[in-house]
Amino acid sequence: MPDHSLTFLWSISVSIKDFGALLGSLGVKCLADSFGRRNSILIVNALSVVGACLMFASKANESFEMLIVGRLVFGLFCGLVMSLNPLYIQEVSTTNLRGAFATLNQVSFATGILLGMVAGLETVLGTKELWAMMLSLSLIPALLQYLTLPFCPESPRYLLINRGQEIQAETALRRLRGPSDKVFTELEEMKDEAAHTQSALTVKEFFTKHSYRQPIIIVLIVNLGSQLSGFNAIINYSTKMFDKANFDEAKYLTLGVGAVNVTFTLVARAGRRKLLLTGFLCLAVCNLSMTLIDSVLFLVPELRSLQVLVVFFLISAYEVGPGPISWFIAAELFDQPARPIAMAFTSMLNWGGKFMLALLFPPLLKVCGAYVYLLFMTMALTAFSFTWRRLPETKGRTFDDIAAEFRGPEGIPLHNKTGFNTFP
Repeated sequence: MPDHSLTFLWSISVSIKDFGALLGSLGVKCLADSFGRRNSILIVNALSVVGACLMFASKANESFEMLIVGRLVFGLFCGLVMSLNPLYIQEVSTTNLRGAFATLNQVSFATGILLGMVAGLETVLGTKELWAMMLSLSLIPALLQYLTLPFCPESPRYLLINRGQEIQAETALRRLRGPSDKVFTELEEMKDEAAHTQSALTVKEFFTKHSYRQPIIIVLIVNLGSQLSGFNAIINYSTKMFDKANFDEAKYLTLGVGAVNVTFTLVARAGRRKLLLTGFLCLAVCNLSMTLIDSVLFLVPELRSLQVLVVFFLISAYEVGPGPISWFIAAELFDQPARPIAMAFTSMLNWGGKFMLALLFPPLLKVCGAYVYLLFMTMALTAFSFTWRRLPETKGRTFDDIAAEFRGPEGIPLHNKTGFNTFP
């Protein structure tokens, strides 16, 4: 087979997962509202099993078509579950722990990336004989979830607000909170939210309703700023970058990138707004530094060590704020009927951004060279500016309190909000 055909097939095999995830995100609302949050996760888990089996069987059948279809199916699973998981987590968490539990979901995601990097080493499973086994490792968490998730309760918010099942909602809430007086307080808060929301919402109503306009723009800017700020380019091409800088064993430096990715996801403890502002500003500085270093690296080879530090700092900045928060901020900004659509919208933006970057970054790098990082810097600064002006703090506030901020005819009021300080 000609080299250009192999390159094309390789590109399709790599990018088809992100395309599948983009398609999968379209089904989030239908599944979440029809079958519930927990049951939807169990249903889409079957896609992970099917995808892993297809990828594993592709080697025995010597079929690249089966490999591509397997990655497409696995991509559909990713697009669905990356919205359903934070949606379920947000709705079963207490207000004070909502951000921490949502961040743990991102920690799991980052840990999976790191484990994938380790499994891909030639000394582990990244060999001609074992690559199919590596691609089928997703069977393990899928089967573990089938064994454990059925013992978890359905989202009390879904049961009360979507289904009107107050007794079942109280039972689920007691399983989550234990025998506590806070159960009745939380039930009342859910009833208050239900009183301010309509029972059903179409996609058209979601995009045309006035009170959703500002949250939609916020989600759009935060997610595109996150995905197009340079992180995914660094994650995907860090080994080539380190090779270009003449580092020995560049693949092990890439493992360091994965380790930093996990470590700094764990330290996100401050408010969403503060973390996003800090993260976007640091991402902009890192991308400017990458441009300057890459431009003079051939003249001053000693700067390659500084380049590695900048890469690690960029990953840290992303995972401290924009990385995890971009996935769950939509669940906090919208009320119950709009939340599944908002999470589907988030998933489309995230996976669409990854897919677009995977296609455009190599040619942009070839045309722009080191200056390609200035494009990422511009996106990070745009997201920083919009977050500064428009995003209210959501940490420690109830869903109904946050939604109330957007109900008025003026959208987001920028005054007389105690939780709206940039750095309180």
